[in-house]
Amino acid sequence: MTELKPSKSARKREFLALQKLGEELIALNESDLRQIGLDEDLLEAVLDARQIKSHSALRRQKQYIGKIMRHVDPEPIRTALQRLCH
Repeated sequence: MTELKPSKSARKREFLALQKLGEELIALNESDLRQIGLDEDLLEAVLDARQIKSHSALRRQKQYIGKIMRHVDPEPIRTALQRLCH
């Protein structure tokens, strides 16, 4: 049997969705970020992104946040964001 791997386009959509979720985290204030209980590396990357003023450096930092989020379960983060926004 052949295992079906997700297509390159599907993987890219998934990675972009994680990056977008990371952008939502950047918009939160620090106390809300700490309430979510993010992984230490992810929290540090998000806090660093808030300090970056250069457009291209911020874009790279958002990509880095998306890369970190590939190794973290995004569902608890999504539910925490929904709870904070509503």
